[in-house]
Amino acid sequence: MDLTERTIHKEAIMNGKVITVEKHRVALPNGKESVREVVLHPGAVAIIAMKDHKLLLVEQFRKAMESSLIELPAGKVEPGEPRCNTALRELEEETGYTSNAMELVSEFYVSPGFCDEFISLYQAGDLIESNTLEADDDEFVIKHWLTLEEANDWIRQGKIKDAKTIIAIQYLSLSKDCC
Repeated sequence: MDLTERTIHKEAIMNGKVITVEKHRVALPNGKESVREVVLHPGAVAIIAMKDHKLLLVEQFRKAMESSLIELPAGKVEPGEPRCNTALRELEEETGYTSNAMELVSEFYVSPGFCDEFISLYQAGDLIESNTLEADDDEFVIKHWLTLEEANDWIRQGKIKDAKTIIAIQYLSLSKDCC
């Protein structure tokens, strides 16, 4: 059975600074029609950054949650920017560190039921302190250095609730050459 939903018509509902929301009228595989609301996102990167067997996480306020979340350094891909360059830029802006080695670990969709956001997860090697790039004017972060055991404890305690961060910590927990 072909599961494809064919778009009959789409219209932009909202064009924002970061996302666009579209309403799609679709033909379903059974011949009926339905409506889908789709959030278009330019994509993002997240960075596993470790030094001295500790994982570098950042805490920042997330308006959608009305709460601070503890996460991997991460950020939005700019138009035309290679994802590896985004990873280096975001690592430096959010943490004050850079790296000579950035390795792609995995890529995944965040919430494919309604959003096309696609995250590339990188692992930074050889962290180097840098003060070349500053945080964005609207970005405020607190750094946390955690052992892998502490990070897993924070997941169990509900202190870490961010999916990309949990994915990264589980990846590190399963990795034979980690930490």
